[in-house]
Amino acid sequence: MLLEPQPILPVDDLGAVHFIAIGGSGMSGVAQLYLERGRVVSGSDRSDSPELRRLAQAGADVWVGHQGDRLGAVDTVVVSTAVPPDNVELVEARRRGLRVWHRSTALAALALGSTTIAVAGTHGKTTTSAMIVRALSGAGLDPSYVIGAVLADTGQSAHQGRDDVFVIEADESDGSFMQYLSQIVVVPSVEADHLDNWGDSQSYRAGFERFARGPAVRQAICSGDDPGAAALARGLAEQSLPVWTYGEAEGCWLKLSDLELDGLRPSAALDLPGWSGRLRLSVPGRHNLHNAAAALATGLSLGCAAADLVQALAGFSGSGRRFELVGRAGGVTVYDDYAHHPTEVAATLAAARQVAGGTRLVALFQPHLFTRTRDWADQFGAALAAADLVLVSDVYPARERPIPGVSGSLVAEAARRHGATVDYRPSLDQAVAALAELARPGDLVLTLGAGDVTTVGPRLLRAWGRA
Repeated sequence: MLLEPQPILPVDDLGAVHFIAIGGSGMSGVAQLYLERGRVVSGSDRSDSPELRRLAQAGADVWVGHQGDRLGAVDTVVVSTAVPPDNVELVEARRRGLRVWHRSTALAALALGSTTIAVAGTHGKTTTSAMIVRALSGAGLDPSYVIGAVLADTGQSAHQGRDDVFVIEADESDGSFMQYLSQIVVVPSVEADHLDNWGDSQSYRAGFERFARGPAVRQAICSGDDPGAAALARGLAEQSLPVWTYGEAEGCWLKLSDLELDGLRPSAALDLPGWSGRLRLSVPGRHNLHNAAAALATGLSLGCAAADLVQALAGFSGSGRRFELVGRAGGVTVYDDYAHHPTEVAATLAAARQVAGGTRLVALFQPHLFTRTRDWADQFGAALAAADLVLVSDVYPARERPIPGVSGSLVAEAARRHGATVDYRPSLDQAVAALAELARPGDLVLTLGAGDVTTVGPRLLRAWGRA
């Protein structure tokens, strides 16, 4: 299902606001800022969570389970695409004729009157958004932001800043990225995904074109190396729309060269009109040098000094579930990453290889969505073959129903065809037990996926800690 933009009202005109699925990573940050803006906020979720408790402590009326009779004196109800139409609270809201907004509309209302920076891409949008926040903060600004992961620097996924700059991680999966009145759009990548909503790759790419040509856009910033983003940039330039490109490709406005992918501290030479220097990071991978270049270009578009931005980016320490260090035990180091697309898996494993050096790299991958597993099993297998030992669990279904014949075994078989040593363990319990036995001192273990595979690392550390 694709969404069309809705009319936006100021936050002060919305009355009391209720968030269905308030504890989710995308919703909780928006709810937090509504509280900070003085709104009466309530919310529900299907299960308890630290986010739910944190919002309760901040003043929200929250509860576990969905109950239509608890809506009370609510004026506006906020939902995400994941909330089904038969949700009892949503049904009650519609019966009462309440204002029902998608999360993106509620977020767009928060950004009214600000210079809005919207970051959208198949890959890289979370880290790029987080790096933009870090770069702008280091250059003396206090931007507002809502990002789909906690920033290691701040411990928050959302913040109401003092300056009229708002950084948004804009979701393309359901078309909601077109809701924002963005002045600056940043596109790290465009590679077909979410075709259950978009239908085909041509429609998906057309969505990005519409996003980048929004009525308020005054600057587009696109990767010059990613084929889809580079094609978007060329189309914008042909129509004389303002666009900057960044990357290693010839002709990029912000050029990266002389890359040194040295473990956790990669670096690259930077050249742009009127300035040159060297970018050094504290997070690994070629892809992160590119993400940082996008953040640098964004800061420059706001008039920040290049030297201040580069210095700030050097101190960026990451965001939740993006090559996040879980811990060490028994001589094994465990990282966790949200990668759930073949390109993301390949980039993350390349970064992990640089960090691992000569030690063994062990990857546990949990496929996300049956359609994605069906369509890209071979590509996942090829990407995973970069690890020395691969474990694959079954599919995390998220919003989808099972598809006959589609399971994690398709990915495991594909990885084996591409030369990997593979162990297929359908349940995470089985995967934890296998890893606890197979991992050995010196290994770097990496868990990958957008589902509950993130729980594996802490379980492993507890198991090894008891050994």
